[in-house]
Amino acid sequence: MEEVAKRCGESTFVAECDVSSNDQVVEAVDSAAEALGGLDVVVANAGIAAGGPLRSQDIRSWERVIEINLLGVMYTDRAALPHLERSRGYLLNIASTAAALRGPGLSGYCAAKAGVEALSDCLRVEMMQFGVQVGVAYFLFLDTDMVTDGEREMPLLRRAKAEMPKPLSRTYPLAPAIDEVVTAIAGRRRRVAYPPWFLRLLAVRQLLASPLAERQAAKAVPDAVREYEEMVAERGASAASASERTRELAGL
Repeated sequence: MEEVAKRCGESTFVAECDVSSNDQVVEAVDSAAEALGGLDVVVANAGIAAGGPLRSQDIRSWERVIEINLLGVMYTDRAALPHLERSRGYLLNIASTAAALRGPGLSGYCAAKAGVEALSDCLRVEMMQFGVQVGVAYFLFLDTDMVTDGEREMPLLRRAKAEMPKPLSRTYPLAPAIDEVVTAIAGRRRRVAYPPWFLRLLAVRQLLASPLAERQAAKAVPDAVREYEEMVAERGASAASASERTRELAGL
C-alpha cells in the first residue's frame, strides 16, 4: 500500500485496518477524513473468496466471508456516512455478479454479495434526504490475485468455470473494470458492472434461478462434492475452502 501511495503523490493518505472490526474501520475512516479535509467519495471494496459445499465447508471460512465481505462493507458505509452527508458525496459498494448468479459451493460468497446489493439499495433510499448517492458494482471474474490464486489452488473453481458459458467464465482484464468504476464515480451511477453488458441480465435474473437452470447446475454437483471431500481429507477443511493467500489475509 505504501508503494502505491508513493506513486499517487505526497498527499496520499494510507491506513490499514481489519474491515471485520468496526472499531478499526471507524478509526481508519475518521483518520482519512481528518487528513484529507473530508470525504467526497468512499468505495467499499475489501473482500475474500472461500467456498465448498455447505455440509462440509470449514465453517470458520464461511463466517469470515460474511464478516469481511458483508459486515466489512456495512462498517465502512456506516463510518463514512457522516462525512458523506457533510459533502453530499457518493458511496460505491463493490458487490459481485454473484449477487445475481448464485452457484453451488459458493453459498457464503453469494449470500454476502447479495447482501451487499440489498444493503446498497436500502441505503440509497435512506440517504436521499441527505444528498448522499449510493451505487453498487457487479464484476465477473477479473484478473486479480483472488481469482488467479483460486484458479491455481482450488480445483472446484476451475471445474465451475469450465462448465459456465464462455462470457460468464472468462477472466476479464482489470484495467477496464477500474475505468468503469471511475466513470461510475464521476457520474454517481446507481449501478455499474464489468463487463457492462451484465447490467442487462439483472432485469431477467430470475431466469438464472429457474428450476431448469437449477436442475442443469445440479448435474455436476455429485462429482464436485466428491472432489471437495477428497481435498478435505488431503489438505484439511480450511485449506480446501480457500487459497493460501486468502487464509493468511483472513486469519484462517
